[in-house]
Amino acid sequence: MVFILGFNFPEERLVLKTLQHFYGVGPQVSRHLLARLHIHPTARLGSLNSQTVLDITAELSSMKIENDLRRELRENIKRLRDMGAYRGRRHAMGLPVRGQRTRTQTATAGKFNRVERLG
Repeated sequence: MVFILGFNFPEERLVLKTLQHFYGVGPQVSRHLLARLHIHPTARLGSLNSQTVLDITAELSSMKIENDLRRELRENIKRLRDMGAYRGRRHAMGLPVRGQRTRTQTATAGKFNRVERLG
């Protein structure tokens, strides 16, 4: 088991997929991170030495991921709501924010735009 930022990962897991486990790190960010650290995209966690794992941990800790990113998202939505902006009101009502159709298929729109808006 490899320990990265409070999570244990099995050694046979791909490093690319392991990085995508963290909220805010998608496929593109994880590929850039692997390129920056000179790690092959098909490398597995078990093949990395401890210094490389520490480098990955250092890079991830310098990024805004997980709870910090979720908190920023909540604060941005709260700021829009407090201002009384159109987008803030749409968030508050649980309706689509980015101009999607609401004449029909409002149930689907509400389901896909579900973010923690109350708060």
